[in-house]
Amino acid sequence: MIIRASLVLLSVVVLAGCGGDPPAADAQSTPAPPDSGNTAPTAVRLNGPQLQQVHVEAVSASAPDDAIRTTGVVEFNADRMARILPPVSGQVHDLAIKVGDTVAKDAVLFVLSSREVAAAIADHRASHRDLELAEKTYAMTQDLFEHQAASRIAQQQAENELAKAKARMLQTEEVLQVLGFDGHPDEDAAPLQARVPVRTPIAGTVIERSVTNGQFVGPDNPPLATIADLSSVWVQADVFERDVHNIAAGQKANVTTTAYPDEHFIAQVAQVGSVVDAQTRTAKVRIQVANRDARLKPGMFAEVSLSLPETGSALSLPMKAVFVEGGRSFVYLQAKADSPEFVRRGIETTAMGSDRLRVVSGLSAGDRIVSEGVLLLRQLEADAPRP
Repeated sequence: MIIRASLVLLSVVVLAGCGGDPPAADAQSTPAPPDSGNTAPTAVRLNGPQLQQVHVEAVSASAPDDAIRTTGVVEFNADRMARILPPVSGQVHDLAIKVGDTVAKDAVLFVLSSREVAAAIADHRASHRDLELAEKTYAMTQDLFEHQAASRIAQQQAENELAKAKARMLQTEEVLQVLGFDGHPDEDAAPLQARVPVRTPIAGTVIERSVTNGQFVGPDNPPLATIADLSSVWVQADVFERDVHNIAAGQKANVTTTAYPDEHFIAQVAQVGSVVDAQTRTAKVRIQVANRDARLKPGMFAEVSLSLPETGSALSLPMKAVFVEGGRSFVYLQAKADSPEFVRRGIETTAMGSDRLRVVSGLSAGDRIVSEGVLLLRQLEADAPRP
C-alpha cells in the first residue's frame, strides 16, 4: 500500500515537470533582419492627411526630349584671331586703326621706321653692287682665259668670287623678307626709307589696340593689336559627367541668348573636354556657332541644347520621383489605383532631359508612381516596424 502511494506521487511530479514553462533561453526570439533589397519590401500605408501630401502619376510611353540642355559663355574663336606683333624694333607711323574697325585681309595697320631695316637695306645694296662687279670681273677673266691671256687659276678665282657674291645677295634678300620689308632695295637711286608695313593676316574686327602713333616698339612687346573674325564664335558649355558619353565632336547643337530669346543659332560640337572638374563634376564642351551679323558678343551667357540620336518613344518619369539608396535607384509604386498603400520598386534609368529620366527597366506603361512626397514615404518606411 505504501509502495503504491509512492508511485502515484512520483507520477504527479513528472507530469508537472513536463507541462511547465519553457526555459528562459527558449523565450527569446531572434529579431528579423532589415530589408536588404532581396526580401519582400514593406508596404507603406498612408492616412487621409498624408495622402494629400503626395502626388501620383502614371508612367507613360511618349516621344522623349532627346536633348541635353546646359548653359555656357560666348567666346572668341581662337582659330580665327590674329595677335599683331612688331617684326622689328622701330617707331610707329601712319596708325590707321581703332578698336571696332573692320579690316580686310593684308590691310596695312601701321608702318614701322626701323634702323635695323635701314642697315639690312644698306647691306643688300652693297651686295648688289658687289655682284655686279663680280659678274663683270668674271666675264672679263673668262674672255682673257679663252684667248690664253689669263691663267685657269685666275678664271677659277673669278668664278668663285661670283658665286660668293650671288650667295651674299640672296642672303640679304632673305633678311629683308624676314623683316617684312616689301620695297625695292635694288634701286640705288631711290631714297633709303626703312619703313616696314605691318599687315593683318586675316579679315576681321579690331578688338584690341595697345599702340599709338610715334611709339617705339620691339619684338618683346605684347601684341600691339588683336584682330578677330566674328563670323564664327565659340560657346564654352558645362556638361555633367553623366552626360559626357552622349556627346561627340560634330554633334548638332542649338544656341539661344537672353539678348535674342526668339533667335536660334545653328551650331555644332567642336571639342569635348578631357578633364572633369572635381568640384562641379562637369566637363567643358566647346561649341562652334555661326555668328550671322555678329550678333553674338563674347561674354554673353547662352543656353545650349545638344541634340541626341533619335531613339523613338520611351518610358519616362520625373527625376524627383527617383531616390538612390545603396547605389541603386528606387521609386514608390502604388499597389493599385486609389490604394493608400505604396511599395518601393528598384529601377534602372538613363539621362533624358533637364528634369526627366528614361526608364530602362523595372517599370511598365501604366504603373502609378509617386512623383511628389517621396521623402515622406521614405521616413514612414524607415519608422515602420519590421516583420
